[in-house]
Amino acid sequence: MENNSGRLFEACVETVEQAVAAEKGGARRIELCTDLKIGGVTPNSETIIQTRRRLHIPIHLLVRPRGGDFCYSDSEFEEIKRDILAAKETGIEGVVIGVLKRDGAVDSARTRELVELARPMNVTFHRAFDETPDPIEALEAIIDVGCDRLLTSGHKPSAEEGAGLIGELISKRGRSISIMPGGGVNERNAVRILRETGASEIHGSLGGSRYTTEEYAERVRSFVRLIND
Repeated sequence: MENNSGRLFEACVETVEQAVAAEKGGARRIELCTDLKIGGVTPNSETIIQTRRRLHIPIHLLVRPRGGDFCYSDSEFEEIKRDILAAKETGIEGVVIGVLKRDGAVDSARTRELVELARPMNVTFHRAFDETPDPIEALEAIIDVGCDRLLTSGHKPSAEEGAGLIGELISKRGRSISIMPGGGVNERNAVRILRETGASEIHGSLGGSRYTTEEYAERVRSFVRLIND
């Protein structure tokens, strides 16, 4: 069960070891993925299974079959659906998805299908949102299809740069959907992002791949303390 006190840090991790370290450091949820250098894709099944076995906090799985754009072929869309069903069977608490049309708008029909398939898991629409032409229209579409959360850098390369838009979205629609800043989040800018946006959750990797397990656990611990002071 999640501890609902204080601001929540969702750690974006690529390995079982990083996930365990993040939990040890006080992260209250993880996003599990691999290949962050290309924006993240779905990890292999053994990583998913072992992470679920070893963690007590919620796991949200990135379901993305490849890097690049978010307009998927029929075969890629079927792969996404299979990965969602596998995540459900493994006991994963949530999935992180994002499907766009060729014009960059949210693909509402496909996204709704994925949301319905994923239930009762939690569903986050990821930073594909930041490539949409109209953020207000995109947010309404994401809410309409039933997503629980939006991960965004505010249509900018980083959440620090996009804090103004994130704050506007939270002010307008924060009662209808959780909106979580992510992208370039670190110890230097996290408090400012949270203050300027009014967000209660924040997402980041904190450079997990560069540290030993113990070093990463301590970095997460320091970060969680920082955002809750």
